[in-house]
Amino acid sequence: MKDQNYLPPERPPRKPGQEPSARLTLDAYVRMRRELEGLRSDGRTKMAERLLHAREFGDIMENAEYDAAKHEQGLMEARIRSLERMLKDPDIIEVVESDEVGPGTLVTLRLTDAETAADEDEDETYLVALSAEERAPGVRTVTSASPLGSALLGRRVGDRVTYEAPGGTFTYQVVRCEAFRPS
Repeated sequence: MKDQNYLPPERPPRKPGQEPSARLTLDAYVRMRRELEGLRSDGRTKMAERLLHAREFGDIMENAEYDAAKHEQGLMEARIRSLERMLKDPDIIEVVESDEVGPGTLVTLRLTDAETAADEDEDETYLVALSAEERAPGVRTVTSASPLGSALLGRRVGDRVTYEAPGGTFTYQVVRCEAFRPS
């Protein structure tokens, strides 16, 4: 298995009061480790080449290409630091089958507001996750700390969920929930 190189290392138990650096599923951990390794090697190499090429356009004080490359390099290095921080000592959570919405659950919602339900009769599926780094193909991620995510936690199929968002108050009905298992 080629993912074997990206699995988390064995670690001693945490001391009392010691918090994990992040709470991630194994799938998210592996994906983030791959991204980190790619940015550290190929990303930095390509960025150095881009900067070298941009310097050829002349004085770096008035060189838009160089400024853009430096800005992109800064964003890339910030992402590397963010990944390193999250992957330092995370809790790897296991998604469990349940009839309640929880972290790692794919939940399908149907808008029940009278005015908007007539316009949109399409169901929406979300991945409820502890971290915004979690991903599921073809669906949006909502964190359990977000207004919608916190309103969904503990709900079951058939329950109605009302939450306030910047665009107003929305009411949904939980149509389906299942544990997300990446393929």
